[in-house]
Amino acid sequence: MFKKNTKHSQGSLFSFINTLPSRQQKLLQKSEEYKFYEIIFCSINEEDFSVLFSETDSRPNAPVNALVSALILMNRYSWSYEELFKNINFNLLTKTALGLKSLDEIPFCSATIFNFQNRLNKYQTETGINLLEKAFDYLTKGQLDTLKIKTNIQRTDSTFAASNIRNYSRLQLLIEVLIRLYRSINEADKQYFYEELKPYVSGTSENYVYAIKPSDIPLQIEKLGTLYYRLHQQLKGRYVNQEVFQIFERVYKEHFKTEEEKVVVKLPEEISSSSIQSPDDIDAAYRNKNGKSSKGQTINIAETANPDNPLNLLTDVSVQKNNIDDSKVLEARIEKIKEKTPDIKELHFDGAYGSKNNDVKFEELAIQPVQTAIRGREARVAITIEELEDNQYKVGCPNQAVLSVPGRKKHKAIFSQKICAECPLAALCPTKQNNDSRVYYFDRTEYLKRKRLTSINKIPVQRQKLRNNIEATVSEFKRKMHSGKLKVRGYFKTTVFAFSMAISINFGRIFRHISDYYRRTAQSFCLKRQYVKERLLFLENLLSTLFFTWLWNHKYDIAKQPTIFCSLNNKWAF
Repeated sequence: MFKKNTKHSQGSLFSFINTLPSRQQKLLQKSEEYKFYEIIFCSINEEDFSVLFSETDSRPNAPVNALVSALILMNRYSWSYEELFKNINFNLLTKTALGLKSLDEIPFCSATIFNFQNRLNKYQTETGINLLEKAFDYLTKGQLDTLKIKTNIQRTDSTFAASNIRNYSRLQLLIEVLIRLYRSINEADKQYFYEELKPYVSGTSENYVYAIKPSDIPLQIEKLGTLYYRLHQQLKGRYVNQEVFQIFERVYKEHFKTEEEKVVVKLPEEISSSSIQSPDDIDAAYRNKNGKSSKGQTINIAETANPDNPLNLLTDVSVQKNNIDDSKVLEARIEKIKEKTPDIKELHFDGAYGSKNNDVKFEELAIQPVQTAIRGREARVAITIEELEDNQYKVGCPNQAVLSVPGRKKHKAIFSQKICAECPLAALCPTKQNNDSRVYYFDRTEYLKRKRLTSINKIPVQRQKLRNNIEATVSEFKRKMHSGKLKVRGYFKTTVFAFSMAISINFGRIFRHISDYYRRTAQSFCLKRQYVKERLLFLENLLSTLFFTWLWNHKYDIAKQPTIFCSLNNKWAF
């Protein structure tokens, strides 16, 4: 049964905070953990997670805001589960961040946080809704509104999040899957297949591969193909619903095929990059980008980038297989970004995100794409297309410009044959030669593409390098990975990391912003106080000088004026 956690908001005379000296209480209230409690813990919408729990009267749930906050803190400080509970038990700052009042209060046990994540995973599998993403969106919206952050200009980028898996060769992967299948079948089946499987299951997959000569590997894979076929045919009726067999079956279909009732090994180029890279992470995909290979997921992020903002916050985070092109990721996310930040008018990205489909969506959503680099080779002859009224375009090359003529499917620009004949770039020109002219055919998507590629030159210089700063955001994610690898495996656990880190990064920026604001305010107050003190001292000295001058001019004998003399010495007479 779902029950909202309100205990943390109730005062307690026996709170450990009240037992601290006043100086330590003040330091605690200025700490990062106390601000985390105020900004994150207290703002988590627990009702969003009520769908995970029974609607009938039963044992109430552990506090959801404590569970979600614990996941955020784990990723923020790169804690293991053991370190998390050590800090919950003995660290007063961690207790403060989780809204705990007493020293002996523990919000949940280790089994509870594991079960909570399993429920999140199951709910996402069944509905497609990630509740941690929902929590991130809810928190971010409140932060953007409270701090009045402008979201009309944003930027996006992605980073690899390699899974914490072993790098298997093809032969080693096939043997490893075979070993795990053997361990999972019943004793009768083990005995039946023992003689065939004995060479592979007697040791580890690494030991078996180590003893094989490189020249013998193709033959070994062929033998495994025949064995895989027999095992699949005889075991699928009994083990089809077991996860280990499902992995075995998937690997079999990914690496082998049947031709004329014979098992054939697939060529490397026939195997998809989405094929299983390790039995420990069936979601991991393979990708080679710019000479760097990765097995795992991709984390794509978007954040505000208006130069007038005092700070910028992440607005969108998504996790995809790393073999999906960045342009496809943006195509799937751009509408969601628009939905979450309706006033977005300008989006900055690098050359990997540009595509015709995205150009069409940008136009529909009234978003100006700003691409900071060109993907592929730059055109040798630049053709410009400018939109005019009445479905007409002005098309230009380095030597001339003409108005387009609409056709049935495409527009065409007819260039002067005389000018083209004298052009030194004619051999490189993308126009086509007709009987008496050169013609350039294009459609609206071509216009949108050229508009995207040239948009960076049409915005103020101070906005042309806004995309660069998102690299710092990417590095905040990368710093939590060891050599680019996550501590976890699987798509769902990667999403837990991604959304927890996004919430954490936004909180860190807000905390530094408000801390800097208070520090600047205090410094300003001290400067003003010092200025007033100096002005008062100057005024005091000036009045004293004027008073003595007046006494001298009127020939007063100070010795005969003890009251005045005493008052001046005590500096309060004037």
